[in-house]
Amino acid sequence: MTVPTPVLEYLLPLKWSDDADPAELAELAEYLGRVVTHARVTLVDGSSPEARARHEAALPDEVNVIPADPELARNGKVAGVLTAIPTLRAEKVIIADDDVRYTATTLTRMSEALDDHAIVRPQNHFVTADGSPLPWHARWDTGRTLLNRAFGSDYPGTLGVRLEYLAGGYDGDLLFENLELIRTVLARGGRELAADDLFVVRRPPSTRGFLGQRVRQAYDSFAQPTRLAAELAILPAALLASRRPVWLLIGFAGTAAAAEVGRRRSGGDRIFDRTAALWAPLWVTERGLCIWLALIERARGGVRYRDSRLLTAAHSLRALKSREENRSLTHV
Repeated sequence: MTVPTPVLEYLLPLKWSDDADPAELAELAEYLGRVVTHARVTLVDGSSPEARARHEAALPDEVNVIPADPELARNGKVAGVLTAIPTLRAEKVIIADDDVRYTATTLTRMSEALDDHAIVRPQNHFVTADGSPLPWHARWDTGRTLLNRAFGSDYPGTLGVRLEYLAGGYDGDLLFENLELIRTVLARGGRELAADDLFVVRRPPSTRGFLGQRVRQAYDSFAQPTRLAAELAILPAALLASRRPVWLLIGFAGTAAAAEVGRRRSGGDRIFDRTAALWAPLWVTERGLCIWLALIERARGGVRYRDSRLLTAAHSLRALKSREENRSLTHV
């Protein structure tokens, strides 16, 4: 009997500690139980063998669980993706973090968008598992999301990509893996869709997880020189403006106004709370401090990542195009 080729792959790289909350595993298992009715699901587990066994026992039988090969990349998520590539069978692949929660509708929209685009970037937004109000740090981080929407598009914890553009792999010895994948696909001639109106739920991190990501997320800006320059200017500008506090108030108001533009873009006002833009000045203040801490980390050899340091945030599109051209020449 011939097994039909699936239309959509759902790829989830995972690495949890041995003492992970059983309730989180149960919620993930319930979620993947819904996803398997719409896509072939592969979970690449970089956890310990004991934890991986617990995960596999809790997950639906339809979920394909494979151990991650940590030798493929220093970035654990990329190592998971590269491990899975030889096992993928569908033309369309959704790569998602463990806190991303698609619905049947958003899975369908992603699949349809991949008909005409090589890579699709949706918009994440935070929703708690029990429907309770968002914790303070999720509101804080939403300010970042709105500013990204105001000046371009956000970088979510999930991407859709056509297998033909993913099959060649991508560099995993860096920090900002989603941007690296997007630029790699573009370097291979693919088209990107920034689907700012395709809203995909994401679970808020723990407070500890949020705090632990502040400098690491700031380090991502080293892959975006214009953004890096703007963020490095925040602290000096604030110190100058502090001589006349009214200028600080004007800066805060302008930041909130820009975030409000992002909130209203592409139907965002239906998704993001009316007060969400008011958190943006707090996030900008944080970034103005953390970007300088990230600069110190870079001078020390890169940002801390598990047991090592990663110097590169992501490669430029020009560098990746050159790499792809050289690869093509060597295969002629």
